Order: sequence, then structure tokens, then C-alpha cells
Amino acid sequence: MSLADACLVRMAEQHVQSKVLTLDQDFRIYRKNTRHVISVLMPH
Repeated sequence: MSLADACLVRMAEQHVQSKVLTLDQDFRIYRKNTRHVISVLMPH
């Protein structure tokens, strides 16, 4: 995980209703608060 990815994960933890807009496929793996899926907007 890069520093930029870690910052986005942390912000998603702090802002519960947020969604992350990204092209990075790694966000399908990352979890907030150890087990909750991060809401992601990503092209197919």
C-alpha cells in the first residue's frame, strides 16, 4: 500500500458515508477498520 492509498483509506475510515473514486484495483482488497469494505467508484 502506498502512502497515498493509506491516506485515502484513513479518510474513508473517518468519513463513514464517503466513496473513493479511483482507478487503482487494489481498493477491492483494502479494508477500513480492519474488515469493512470501502465504497469505491471505479470504471469496469
